[in-house]
Amino acid sequence: MSENLIKAEARTEFGKGAARRIRRDNKVPAVIYGHGDVPMHVTLPGHDTLMALKHGGSNAVLNIEVDGKVQLALTKQVQSDPIKGFLEHVDFVSVKIGEKVTVEVPVHLVGEANKEAFVQLENNVVTLEAEATHIPEQIEVSIEGLTGGTQILASELVLPTGSTLVSDADLLIVNITQAQSAEAAEAELTAAVSENAGPPVEAPIQDAEDSE
Repeated sequence: MSENLIKAEARTEFGKGAARRIRRDNKVPAVIYGHGDVPMHVTLPGHDTLMALKHGGSNAVLNIEVDGKVQLALTKQVQSDPIKGFLEHVDFVSVKIGEKVTVEVPVHLVGEANKEAFVQLENNVVTLEAEATHIPEQIEVSIEGLTGGTQILASELVLPTGSTLVSDADLLIVNITQAQSAEAAEAELTAAVSENAGPPVEAPIQDAEDSE
């Protein structure tokens, strides 16, 4: 959770034109919704919001102050300019201390598998239920020394205290196979080339009269 206090302004202008004017002032249009309340449209300081989101990760919970009242807000969707990287719009869900929320948390591999093993991260996020103010930034999975034939399922992940698994327990997270040797790869390539080449094409036999 971010400890930064983001001071926002209530927003009364909407539409593409208004959004462009907000961004020209280095600010970000945003909306906070949830708990059955009327959505709150706000304008956030661009740089401070960008830094808070980078620090808090994909599920950053920010303290947003609007008209003197501080609201805890869980980041749900961030729209950024694909080229310049500045924030275009942010959607938040209002949360309360102690409230449980369902979020997708990134999976991060640590360690080195056996040198003859090939590691495939089959699912790079896992869905958890956690307290809004104690959402883990990532789930670490150790692959240190693991060999081909090893699989790690969601049920085998070590979750932080207070977090529970929502994803299917049998969801495959990591699949480790035996790396192919250079000799085996060359033999497979040779076989594939021979198969694609097909049988040799024979030239048509010409009659003696045709060849004269």
